[in-house]
Amino acid sequence: MKSFANLLISLIVAIWVIAIAILSVQNFEPVSLKFLTFQSIKIPVGIVLAFSAGVGLVGVAILQPLWNLADSGNSRLEEDAEFFVDDEDF
Repeated sequence: MKSFANLLISLIVAIWVIAIAILSVQNFEPVSLKFLTFQSIKIPVGIVLAFSAGVGLVGVAILQPLWNLADSGNSRLEEDAEFFVDDEDF
């Protein structure tokens, strides 16, 4: 099952890379990013998309262990709540 999950994830990432490649070839027009008062140099849309996708993948890879730590604390509380349930019939 784990190998199927890895295959599925690889397939999804490959589809996104292909989509970014197609968009970058079709939209070669240089763009400039603006944020508040900051402005970047003019770069092609494909590079902006690839950079954004890469930052997103790295960000999720870094944050995923933190989410797992937060979930493990909640599951312990649920186990304790099930342990103290009163099973008397009324």
